[in-house]
Amino acid sequence: MSIAHTRRIALPARRVGTTRRALLKGAAIAGAGLAFRPMAPFVSNAEAATPTLRLLMWQPYAINETIAEFESKFGAKFAPTFFDGNSEAFNKMKVGGTKDFDIVQGDGFWPRLYFRQGLTQAVDYGKIPSMANVFPDFLPPKFPLLADESGEHKVAAPNCWGDYGITVNASQVAPEDIGSIALLLNDKYKGKISTNSRFEENIALMGILAASNLGTISAERPDGKPFNPYNLTDAELEETKKLLIQQKKLLLTRYQDYDALDRLMRGGAVWAAPEFTETYRHLTVLKQDGKLDFDIQHVLKPKEGGLGWVDTWMISSGADSERVELAHHWMDSFLKKDNYVRVVRSTGYGGTVDLRDLLTANEIELYFQNRSSEASQLHMFDQPSSPEKWERIWSDVEAS
Repeated sequence: MSIAHTRRIALPARRVGTTRRALLKGAAIAGAGLAFRPMAPFVSNAEAATPTLRLLMWQPYAINETIAEFESKFGAKFAPTFFDGNSEAFNKMKVGGTKDFDIVQGDGFWPRLYFRQGLTQAVDYGKIPSMANVFPDFLPPKFPLLADESGEHKVAAPNCWGDYGITVNASQVAPEDIGSIALLLNDKYKGKISTNSRFEENIALMGILAASNLGTISAERPDGKPFNPYNLTDAELEETKKLLIQQKKLLLTRYQDYDALDRLMRGGAVWAAPEFTETYRHLTVLKQDGKLDFDIQHVLKPKEGGLGWVDTWMISSGADSERVELAHHWMDSFLKKDNYVRVVRSTGYGGTVDLRDLLTANEIELYFQNRSSEASQLHMFDQPSSPEKWERIWSDVEAS
C-alpha cells in the first residue's frame, strides 16, 4: 500500500489561510499526475458555443480524470484558475471576480463571509443528489458553517477536510499522556517534542489549552460568540505566551518541512509533534508495510479541542442560470462516490463523503473515515483577530 500524494513540502512563512494550502498543495499535484494546464477564465469566440464552467479553486482538486468525465458528460469546458489561500481568492472576488468565476472554493468561516457580502449565492442541495453520500456530521445543522447565520440558505457544499493534530510514537509515550495538548508541555518528554516553525498554529493550539486552563473556553465570550482560538482575549494570549515559553525549553527543534519531521520521528529523535497528518499517514503506511517497528497514533481532537478545516464549493453571485445549473452538476459529479474515491486517494485528505464501502480497512483507518464526528467538532482555521498582538507574542516567545 502506498500514499499517492507526495509530502515533500516546505513550511512557508505566510498567514493562516494561505499556509495550510501552501503546505499541502504539493501533495496532490504529483499524486494526481497533473499534466493539466490551468486555463484562464477567458472564452474565445471559437469556444463561445461550448458552456464553460469557470472555477477559482485549489489545484489538488483539478484531477484530470474527473475533469475529462465532467466535460464529456455535460459537453462543457472546465476552466480553472488556482489560488493558494482564502484571502487571495476573496480579494479576487471582491474586485470583480464575480463576473469572471462561476465557482469559488473556501474553507472554515469564509463561505459565510462570501455570502454575507453578496459574492456568492445560495447552493440548492436538492440539485446535488450526491449530497446523500456526505456524512451527516458535515451537513447543517450539525455543521452550521455551511449555512448562513439564519440557517435558511445553504452557502456551500462540503468537500475534503483535514486537521492539525498531534502525531505520537505510541511505543514511547505513555497511554495516559496521549490525548491532551498538555503532552506538548510534559517534562517527561523533554527533548523529544517538536512543533512547526509557524506562529499561527502554535499560538492557536496552545491558546485552546490556555483557555481550558483558565476556565474561559466554555464561558461567555466578550463578543457573544462561541470560543474561537483565533480570537483570544488578552488574558488568554498572556497565558498562551507563558505556555509557549514553557514549551520552548522542551523542544528538540521546530521542524521546517515534513521531510525533516519524518526523519526525526522515524529515527526516534521525536516522539510527539503537532502536524497536518502528513507524517502520520506516511509513517502509518510504512508500519502497514512492515517498514516501521513502532506504533504510531494521531490525536485528531485533543480533549481540550483541536484545529481543522473543511473545504467547500460555492457559487458566484455573478453566475447566470445556465452556469448555476452547470455548477450544481459539477458539485454533484465531484461528490459521487466513484469519483470521490479518486479524490481522497490522490489528495491524501480526509473525505466528507462516506466511502467505507469502497475503501480497504487500512484506507478507512488512514483517511479517518470512522472519525467524522471528531473532525466536524474541530475549531476551524481562521485569521488571528489581532495579527499585531500575535506577532508580538511570538517575538517574545522566540526571544525568551
